[in-house]
Amino acid sequence: MAVATVTAQLAQATANAPLSSVDGQPAMAGTDMEKSLVDLYARVNPAVVHIFVLDEQSFVVGTGSGFVFDTDGHIVTNNHVVTGSSGLEVVFPDGQRRSAEVVGTDVDSDLAVIRVDQLPEGVIPIPLGDSNNVKVGQFVVAIGNPFGEAGSLSLGIISGLGRSLSSDRIAEGGGRYSLPQVIQTDAAINPGNSGGPLLNLAGELVGVNSAIRTSTGTNSGVGFSIPVNAVRRVIPALIAEGVYHYPFLGIRMTSLDLATQEELGLSQAAGAYITDITPDSPAARAGLVASGFNDTVGLIPGGDLIVAANGRPIASPDDLISFLVFDAEVGQTITLTVIRDGQQIDVPLTLGERP
Repeated sequence: MAVATVTAQLAQATANAPLSSVDGQPAMAGTDMEKSLVDLYARVNPAVVHIFVLDEQSFVVGTGSGFVFDTDGHIVTNNHVVTGSSGLEVVFPDGQRRSAEVVGTDVDSDLAVIRVDQLPEGVIPIPLGDSNNVKVGQFVVAIGNPFGEAGSLSLGIISGLGRSLSSDRIAEGGGRYSLPQVIQTDAAINPGNSGGPLLNLAGELVGVNSAIRTSTGTNSGVGFSIPVNAVRRVIPALIAEGVYHYPFLGIRMTSLDLATQEELGLSQAAGAYITDITPDSPAARAGLVASGFNDTVGLIPGGDLIVAANGRPIASPDDLISFLVFDAEVGQTITLTVIRDGQQIDVPLTLGERP
């Protein structure tokens, strides 16, 4: 079907839509998608900035996007945008330029905060939405500076939820931490979009654009955005302390398929199966049990299968990571429900800080 035909049908369907407002999507009766997007862009774009990364000689070595977080001049972007910079220059949509300094960075969420001394008059911070309310199929808008083309807007939908992005750093003992609840979108995200906002049609932030999955280096319809609920937790800590402190268990874990469940003699496959425990970690002190791994036979029976955390069902390792990242704190004592030797037991555990 031709793109023009699809666009015409979309506009007609939007114009005829009943009065409704669901999860940040504004009422569409009596208007159309075009007007909504024009109004959204006029309202939000002044708070989206173009970031120029400078070397020691003040030459531009990279660019990215960011958005105004508060009236104190704090701007959110990606960690990978500002890493290694010797200086930063921020350009606002009205052409005003400001020098900026890095306030805090977090490599595991790929978030960073920079700050300018003064915002241009009339610039309003972008309001934060709630990524728990985001639905697959929902329209979203990305604004940023792809390939240096300032203030570009693209429209798409939420293509998937519950994705994960691996950290750029290697954890102690090998492997990488990952950020859960990442949003997948087909809104065009290209180099230079990094750090820019992903918005619902009410103009609320639902994510921070971070990555594309591609073999060519350009958009292929699969983009990833850091969920706004990570912004809510990480950014205030970066502003206050320059770092974010993640809770830490000290385990390696894996998901199970039905064949492996049967081989291990477990009553269910859903959960997070512990394969290794870091010595002197919270998990070790709490007495959790790991299975170990054999290069010949693979997983070994005898490990704990975590099936709940503070009463919340854990169906996979990603569920446990989500609980730790979004709902737990360093120093908090939690209760893990595990299946061990055919019995379901509760294990209290005091969380440490991710090394």
